Amino acid sequence: MATSAVLEPVVTPRVTEQYDVATLVWGVAFCKCDWARCEFWKERRDGLTVSRVNSIRSIGWENTVRFVIAFIATLTATLAFAAELTEQQAGFVAARLAADANGDGKLDESELGLGFATIDSNRDGFVDEAELRAFAQAFLRPFAWVNPIPDGLDLPDGVRHSTFESASMNQAVGYVIYLPPGYSSASNAARRYPTVYYLHGGRPGNESRSVGLTRHIHEAMAAGRVPPAIYVFANGGEVSHYNVPALGSMGEDVIVRELFTHIDATYRTVSDRAGRAIEGFSQGGRGTTRIAFKYPELFASVAAGGPGYSVERSVYENAGVEEDRRGAGGRRYEFGKGNDAYTRAIEFAQSPDPRPPLAVWIGTEGFNYEATLEYLGFLYALGIEPTRFVVDGVGHNPMHLYEAIGVDLMCFHAANFAAAGVSSECKTP
Repeated sequence: MATSAVLEPVVTPRVTEQYDVATLVWGVAFCKCDWARCEFWKERRDGLTVSRVNSIRSIGWENTVRFVIAFIATLTATLAFAAELTEQQAGFVAARLAADANGDGKLDESELGLGFATIDSNRDGFVDEAELRAFAQAFLRPFAWVNPIPDGLDLPDGVRHSTFESASMNQAVGYVIYLPPGYSSASNAARRYPTVYYLHGGRPGNESRSVGLTRHIHEAMAAGRVPPAIYVFANGGEVSHYNVPALGSMGEDVIVRELFTHIDATYRTVSDRAGRAIEGFSQGGRGTTRIAFKYPELFASVAAGGPGYSVERSVYENAGVEEDRRGAGGRRYEFGKGNDAYTRAIEFAQSPDPRPPLAVWIGTEGFNYEATLEYLGFLYALGIEPTRFVVDGVGHNPMHLYEAIGVDLMCFHAANFAAAGVSSECKTP
């Protein structure tokens, strides 16, 4: 059996390159503005490629854009403040506010701890009660197979929520789809598009949880920086992206055996592996890894973000059992021996070609960073060498990561689609 290898630090000279990137767009805000000139530098750290924004020189409206972004994010959190919380949500908020050591009504990272980057929606370095309530309402809610997009979100025109009838679950299952610019044009009526399936973070499943990423996706495609592609946001089931027969929730099967088939039959996709990619973040990064390694014949491209590989290692070492100690009393999930990212990696390393290219994307301040380094060492020992997108100074938040490397991730998929004979690669700036 292959064993994990620890990565040795490797340092190479700094390389400076010029890129065009969108002026800061994140969270619930969507501001279309002038492009900024940014200077990126890349280095090797712990064997990983690190992309960092070294300096930003915005072309006009910079202060106005920053103010509007902060204002909209704060307004959204304020509106959420007025909404009624469930008992569980109210308990979560009260417990976190109890950590406010100096009584100023705000929590810094030392007071809040794990999850700070995810909850600090306006990125002011503090978390207040409105942000805690907004987070609780988004993530601490009863499981449902259908979760329409919340009202009031400013999303691109190509975003829509829909459902399909799941034979295995005997009910409707929701998904969110983004159709790229030109999809509905009569001139493109015969055109087929590659598809990226995105697996959300957190549990339970909610297909509308990560739809804010479509702002970044749409802006890049509308500007011609990346080729058009369809993005589908899946509902991962009660224990996101896992099959859990004891709960009657077959999240993995619903995605792989039913959602793919429905999307290919309903939209103008490239309906084979050459035009299919899978991507996810956090819990969805775990799911992306397991599913891609289990079904390599289904995908041309794979990108696992902020993955919780420490939990996957625990499942691996405990014969398919996860002991989730979060919440009162915790939960025990039996996924079945071998249904983890470590076992799947061993099987993937021994599988015949074609094996889809894999990318891993993460921030150095994310709480899954160290476990990701360990897992990458495990992959290297197996002869699997992923492309690495690591952003220095960014925490566990896919929106923040997409600001820095979203175009890089889209171009990673585009290059793999092009290599499979579908679509084209990104244009060189």
